[in-house]
Amino acid sequence: MDIALLGFSLELYLLLTAVAVLAGAIDAIAGGGGLITVPVLLAAGLSPAEALATNKLQGCAGTLSASAHFIKKGQVALSGMWLAILMTAIGSITGTLLVSYLDGEALIKAIPAILIFVALFFFFLPKVQPYIASKVSLNQTAFALLIGTSIGFYDGLIGPGTGAFFSTAYLCFMGASLITATAHTKVLNATSNVSSLFIFAFTGNIIWGLGIAMGVGQWVGAQIGSRLVITKGSALIRPLVIIMCLAISIKLILEHWK
Repeated sequence: MDIALLGFSLELYLLLTAVAVLAGAIDAIAGGGGLITVPVLLAAGLSPAEALATNKLQGCAGTLSASAHFIKKGQVALSGMWLAILMTAIGSITGTLLVSYLDGEALIKAIPAILIFVALFFFFLPKVQPYIASKVSLNQTAFALLIGTSIGFYDGLIGPGTGAFFSTAYLCFMGASLITATAHTKVLNATSNVSSLFIFAFTGNIIWGLGIAMGVGQWVGAQIGSRLVITKGSALIRPLVIIMCLAISIKLILEHWK
């Protein structure tokens, strides 16, 4: 592909790919990689619509990469996730189709409070997770119908914090360990990303050259991050989830509470 025809320099391609490696590693561990890549894409001169659509393309590579590693290492059994995958896809496609018809501003303003709650939950995780999991539990079908559909819809419609929401749901309602929750979250996050990308592909807003180049970086970064999840476990996941939840909250407050 002739980079010059796309209006971007080789140096910019290399820089954005490097950024994607970092974002992919962080996203595989704690989510929130878009907090890094979207501002960089905007700074590169893309319109908001182009930045969001292109980010979805490169983000798919990262979540698919992390999912593949977790499946390979036996952290995820896809045989028990098909309904959750299906419902997440349906939710994501529905949210993406409705994004131009619904006013998401009120929802975006509420997200920081929810993310701060999630950050507190992860901070006190060793004490509160066993208690909540013993009081409230969902079987695979109920989890797929309620959590997969709703969070998938949210990711298609709005997006920030999706990984943290999926992880929290697995911890609270399925009694999963932190590593297991993170691994399963990546599969459903990849599902919602790919489903949403399918819709974005028809909008004409994806800058395919940049998205593919950054996707390569995301794939590499996610491989690094997913390996760290398995080797470092909760000692790495918990603090990063807390940091990313608070970072996303601050970003949303600064952008939408004016």
